[in-house]
Order: sequence, then structure tokens, then C-alpha cells
Amino acid sequence: MITVSAISSDTIEIKGSKFIAHLMPMSMYADEMKRLKELNPKAVHWVSAYRYLNKFDQIVEYSGDDGEPKGTSGKPTLSVLQGHELINAAIITVRYFGGTKLGPGGLVRAYAEAANAAYAQAKFLPYEKLFIQKIECDYSSVSMVEYESTQKNIRILSKEFGEKGAIFEIEGTGENSEAFFAVLGRSIQKL
Repeated sequence: MITVSAISSDTIEIKGSKFIAHLMPMSMYADEMKRLKELNPKAVHWVSAYRYLNKFDQIVEYSGDDGEPKGTSGKPTLSVLQGHELINAAIITVRYFGGTKLGPGGLVRAYAEAANAAYAQAKFLPYEKLFIQKIECDYSSVSMVEYESTQKNIRILSKEFGEKGAIFEIEGTGENSEAFFAVLGRSIQKL
């Protein structure tokens, strides 16, 4: 499986209708939908689809036709995500009507083509499951925790200083986390 870390977009035009597809990380979906509706008030449809893994490692999928005939827009968009094995990703396609009806088959082809065009513009990352862990350390070990987090590609989400020491919330892949904990050993404590 693969994912994206930034928005990519492309536009196709068929019989006067414009289809502007935007591929993005799932975390940006809600804000981007709101932004696109404000940016394109004269558009007639904002078709969307997404796929993500929930906390139980189950794939959750959604597709919405936003007023287009049922199954002619959201479903072909979702099929592009499925076909390219994208996860934690969403596509929003903004449509401006050009005056000529495309029919169900034409709509299916148009939305799939627009989604594939946005896909072709994207830069991909291999999907890796990330784990979040809280750890505690003495003040004397803070700089070592920060150094090793950089070396082992562990992201520090938060850092708090208390009476006894520092509490970090960290995020990383299973393999990177294992290496991180192996190096730091007893100087840290998992919470």
C-alpha cells in the first residue's frame, strides 16, 4: 500500500465540462472540502472518495456522488484509490458543467480519468503503520532522547517537563520504535 503527504491536482475537460481532481492525505480532507467549496462557488458538484485504516487496521471506504446520478462519480473515484492501493488518502473532484450531458458511461469515464490525472501528478510514500507511545526520562537523559529520536526517525509529538523528569509522546514505525527503545534501554520508561 502507498499513501501521499501533499495535495496534487489536475484538470481534464470533456465536452465543455471541467473536472478538477485533488488527491490529498486523509487528514486534509475536511478542511480541503470546505476550502474547495469556498474557492469554487459556481461549480455544480464536489464528488469525493476516501480510504483509510481505522484503529483496528480495517480499511474504511467512502464515496459520494454529490448530486450526480448514483454510482457514476463517487464509485469510479473510489475505484482509482483501490486500484492504485492508496490508503489514508482522499480525492475530491470539482465539476463545472459545460452544457452537454455526458450520460452515465461518460460520467464514469470522466471522473475516473480526472482521478487518475491527479494520481499521475502525486508523489507517493510507502504506507507504514505508526505507533504512538508515551515515555518518561530523567532530565539528564532529555538530550539523549531527542538525539536518538532524530537518529531513529521517531517524531516527538509533545514534550512536558514535570517534577521528576520529562514526558515525551513519540510516534514511529514498529521497527524504528524497537531500535529507539533498544538504544535508550533503562534511561527511559514506557508509560
